[in-house]
Amino acid sequence: MYQTRFDSARDLATLPWFERRDDRIVCAESLGPVIDTHTHLAQAYLRPMCVDLERACTMRHYLPLERPLELDCYVNKNLTPSDLAEMKRDVSLRAITAGGLRATHTAPNLIREMSELGIGHSVLLAIDWPILSANTKAYAQVVDKHPELILFGSIHPWTPFIESRLREQRALGIRGLKLHPMAQIVAPDDPLAIRLYRLAGRHGLPVIFHCGPVGIEPIHGRILCQIGRYRRAIERCPDTVFLLGHSGALQMEGALALAQEHENVWLEISCQSVTNLRRIFAEAPPQRIVFGSDWPWYHQAIPLAKVLIATEDRPDLRRAVLWENAARLLGID
Repeated sequence: MYQTRFDSARDLATLPWFERRDDRIVCAESLGPVIDTHTHLAQAYLRPMCVDLERACTMRHYLPLERPLELDCYVNKNLTPSDLAEMKRDVSLRAITAGGLRATHTAPNLIREMSELGIGHSVLLAIDWPILSANTKAYAQVVDKHPELILFGSIHPWTPFIESRLREQRALGIRGLKLHPMAQIVAPDDPLAIRLYRLAGRHGLPVIFHCGPVGIEPIHGRILCQIGRYRRAIERCPDTVFLLGHSGALQMEGALALAQEHENVWLEISCQSVTNLRRIFAEAPPQRIVFGSDWPWYHQAIPLAKVLIATEDRPDLRRAVLWENAARLLGID
């Protein structure tokens, strides 16, 4: 049995798969290829993107590496009250600025972390409002320069001329769509959202949700993210592939049931505990589980360590979760 509690995230280096080089966590041995299906860069609202997404600098995650770390809980339980306050300021008031932790949430910093951990590709998930944001376009400019990054676009369901907007984003090279009910203030079973999912399905684009309540969101977000709302959306769109981001978060059992009942439902496992991962790996369709980190909230080594612990003595499942399933979904050789 491996330990799951550490004095700091840097002490993940005591596990057999990692080591410390200076102050950084790196893989001590090759794990084989890895795809991270859940990452973000800095996002901007109300004003054009102010953060230089191509700037290399000292990385600052929302969960600082020096914090004590427990792997066998939902990951945001590791955030202190001051961490939470800083994170909430960063994603709200500072979204119109070039400052804060978000100034470090850039492509070079993500790619450096990927290279140190053997992660070959990461999926960037944009989140846009109907107006006053252009994060998909900002991310597309980054992806054009970095072939290891893959773009999932964002179209708010209330956006006018939704079909032409989807054509525009397909021309930018998107490989799927992201919907975040709390951040976009839209229910996943909103009739206009259902229209968007069906359109995505016709274009062969998977949809990844922020799925389930996480316990630190405003009350409106908690209401919008209840697992029953996703069930209604999925049942109305059998021809669209859905990835349940965070595997339903604090409502994991509901997300697991959806994956068991619907062949078009996949589980993305970022943020879940080691115990929950073991259950997902035992009960979910193994060909429809994918790895994710929710970077820059968390260092990519944290979810990677959880998967490695939970798949001990199951190398075929480990390879499927870390690479094969996402590669098949995204068309990566």
